[in-house]
Amino acid sequence: MAGLFSYKYHIFLHISVVCIFFMARTCTAGVVPPATFVFGDSLVDAGNNNYIVSLSKANYPPNGIDFGRPTGRYTNGRTIADIMGQELGLKWLTPPYLAPTTVGKALLHGVNYASGGGGILNYTGKIFVGRLNMDAQLDNFANTREDIISSIGYTAALDLLTKSIYSVTMGSNDFINNYLVPVASIPEQNLVSPEAFVDKLIFRYRIQLTRLYTLSARKIIVANVGPIGCIPYQRDINPSAGDDCDAYPNQLANLFNERLKPLVMELNSNLPGSKFVYADVFRIVVDIIQNFKSYGFENSWSACCHAAGRFGGVIPCIPSSKVCLDRSKYVFWDPYHPSEASNIIIANRLIDGDSNDIFPTNVRQLTQD
Repeated sequence: MAGLFSYKYHIFLHISVVCIFFMARTCTAGVVPPATFVFGDSLVDAGNNNYIVSLSKANYPPNGIDFGRPTGRYTNGRTIADIMGQELGLKWLTPPYLAPTTVGKALLHGVNYASGGGGILNYTGKIFVGRLNMDAQLDNFANTREDIISSIGYTAALDLLTKSIYSVTMGSNDFINNYLVPVASIPEQNLVSPEAFVDKLIFRYRIQLTRLYTLSARKIIVANVGPIGCIPYQRDINPSAGDDCDAYPNQLANLFNERLKPLVMELNSNLPGSKFVYADVFRIVVDIIQNFKSYGFENSWSACCHAAGRFGGVIPCIPSSKVCLDRSKYVFWDPYHPSEASNIIIANRLIDGDSNDIFPTNVRQLTQD
């Protein structure tokens, strides 16, 4: 017994020393959230649009070419939400809410409510006909919450829900497929100024994020809008920008982001026990684009899956599209979405990044609270 005690003590001491030396990550790597719940648009959709009548779908090749099969994910492999869940220690990918198998015990490990074309405003993405906007996604989460309570009881459900990680990736479509679409039946940009439109978004988003809190969410990652003027689609439809990103969409994104960060801090102050964090995806993606070679990329401006346009941004990724040979060398998978290689970088910077990338704490720290 003495020898066994000595051995165990030696192992404990070794682990303690390692933890002290690598305090930033090693000591906290063992904390796994009970579940992750994902809200958002096509950047994190895991296949919900497969089950609705919509013009926005990705359940056909070559989407998923590095995943093994098309799943409804709008990329060649995993989404940011997939990667974050795996890096945090979850053993399965968070399933889409509308999948018929996402019932019973499957709910206890988390659910993905994201929908391609979805936005903060309910009429955003109407050009796609079917999509689940943020209000609909919250309705679906409310249903999940009731199912979990029925399954394991209120006390255990509340413990699970308050310790889980929530991520919300919304806002891009409110610009790309709403404000910036002049042919829409509601030509928003001809009716209101950019400032007034952003005011409307922030007002609605405050209500939605507060509702998420009232449904027992506490650890909530809120991603800002990325540099939408740099996606191949915007580059192709605005050729006057030349080789540069289109400035105006990025200005709109920044206008929204400048209002979003104070909103996140406001919610933390006003909602007891809440732990909202602001994920600066705009900053991370701009860094990747500007320094693409240092990240191992060879192309930061064109779509890997392309059919037409100087940047491959005119036509969505479809079965007849051409696909680059090495997806890991492209920042963008298709006209709108990052490649899995980019998603890995973004996810890891959100998990372990400093306060410039994600504020006031990173995702790994969030799991410890």
